[in-house]
Amino acid sequence: MVDHHELITRCRELYEDLSFNYVKEWEGKSGGKAIGIFPIYVPKEILYAAGMLPVELYGGGDILDVVKGDSYYQSYICHIPRSTLDLGLTGRLDEFEGIICPFTCDVVRNFTGVWKLLFPNKYSRFFDQPQATSLEIAIDYFVAQCKEILSELEPITGQKATVERLNTAIELYNENRRLIRKLYDMRAEQPWQIPTTEVYLLMRAGNVLEVSEYNQWLKDYMAAVGQLERNPEDKVRVVVSGAFCEQPSVSLIRAMELSGCYIVDDDFILGNRYLDEDVKVTDDPLRALAEAYFSSQVPSSCRFEGYDPKTRRLVQQVRERRAEGVIFAAPSFCDPALEDRPYHQKGLDQENIRYISLQYAEDTAQFGAIREQIGTFTDSIKLWEVA
Repeated sequence: MVDHHELITRCRELYEDLSFNYVKEWEGKSGGKAIGIFPIYVPKEILYAAGMLPVELYGGGDILDVVKGDSYYQSYICHIPRSTLDLGLTGRLDEFEGIICPFTCDVVRNFTGVWKLLFPNKYSRFFDQPQATSLEIAIDYFVAQCKEILSELEPITGQKATVERLNTAIELYNENRRLIRKLYDMRAEQPWQIPTTEVYLLMRAGNVLEVSEYNQWLKDYMAAVGQLERNPEDKVRVVVSGAFCEQPSVSLIRAMELSGCYIVDDDFILGNRYLDEDVKVTDDPLRALAEAYFSSQVPSSCRFEGYDPKTRRLVQQVRERRAEGVIFAAPSFCDPALEDRPYHQKGLDQENIRYISLQYAEDTAQFGAIREQIGTFTDSIKLWEVA
């Protein structure tokens, strides 16, 4: 059996490696090509089927001091585009063939244009998820975009995304989503046994690892952590909402846990579990991916479908995970998360669910204040329960 501590150490090494040495090693062994994708959702299956290693990019976090990236973006936007651009300008993304950006927000959408101007010889693509109300038109549009991307990537890799290769990719990513759902269920049942700092590092490892290898890491972790004996503590069960795109650092998540919280659900790294059901294996895999996008995708601030479905989903998370409160944690200047927040708060008020709101950036100096703020929140929940 894989040693638990060793596995988490490997996850942390991937998290801290801004030179993407794993990508270089994978390309050397496989002869394949790597491509960067921005959060939150791009169908990785089509990239994998075309011989690409899809790598989710979240910038440099609190590890990188952004210098060059700040020269190309204004200060009143989120950190992730400036940070990712700094990685590119300092040569850390040289191994990547290019980048694909989904419709997450205006900033992410426009990143492809900035990337193309600065790196004209690199691939740059905007993946525009449908927002149409007519399902059939939207499905056709989704499929057409996938076909265009494949027609552009297949000459780069020399691999054709056949029906067989696409279905193989779908099966691998279906298994991946099932394993992640199982991991999240296990944490919700015994959060003292599976701390969120470990879950988060494991999820971040999945942003880089080839999917079949990542599936094995998930299996190894769940088997190893089941052999540990960790004692439960007097902590408050919470759901964290709003951190779906630019990610908090491990230090911030650790600060939340030290503030008296068990995080029993969250929207961290939502791209890894954007579809909450299996994609069908059929003779038309692109259509199957499109249908899954509409039938089983998790509600998020990055897609308009009215506010009620998103709030109902959040309330459902709280009830199903037996949470006692919600922490709204969003990056500074994250318009989608901050615009949804008042509607969520209204819905939680109606359901008598307690919550606290905060914003974060990758400045470790703020973590002490956040820890005190959340600590006061958790203490108040305990007092109200006693009352």
